[in-house]
Amino acid sequence: MTATQRREELIGVLREMETEHACPLAAQRTKLVFGAGNADADLMFVGEAPGANEDLQGLPFVGRAGALLDQLLVEVGIERLKDAFTTNVLNCRPPGNRDPLPEEIELCEPYLFRKIELIEPKVVCTLGNFATKLLSGSQTGITRVHGEPQIHQLGSRSVVLFPSFHPSAGLRTPAVAAQMREDFAKLPGLLG
Repeated sequence: MTATQRREELIGVLREMETEHACPLAAQRTKLVFGAGNADADLMFVGEAPGANEDLQGLPFVGRAGALLDQLLVEVGIERLKDAFTTNVLNCRPPGNRDPLPEEIELCEPYLFRKIELIEPKVVCTLGNFATKLLSGSQTGITRVHGEPQIHQLGSRSVVLFPSFHPSAGLRTPAVAAQMREDFAKLPGLLG
């Protein structure tokens, strides 16, 4: 698939998501948060769900958690918008930033897998428990699997799944930010 075809297909997925109303979160959103970055990148980040800032701007990780994510990535030579594509399990903000409900995840999951299929990343870095559990198919928590690359079949693609903590956890707990720093130091080698 050419880069132009990939972008056209992604725009088609975005248009489909904009008209999707089966999920009750769609009625409450300010803006759909599809994803952002380089659609031809070898690295993809998958977070949990948009927060208040993301809902207003329609872009993932634009608040304080995004600033921490960007800072940690720059330390290892990665510019998120240039070198990666970033998205979330959910594309609309849950009320009060509550955890995603199983039925919400189920409704958004096909769109996430379509984005992964189209972008064709080598490495998918999951940020937090929800993304890690969904994409790994395991209920093992992030504290036990962070920083350990695993080969997983995501749709028709075999990718390196690389779990790490959600940056919001790093904001709350400096020790988690330090663990994220150690995890992200492995990314350049995985992208090789």
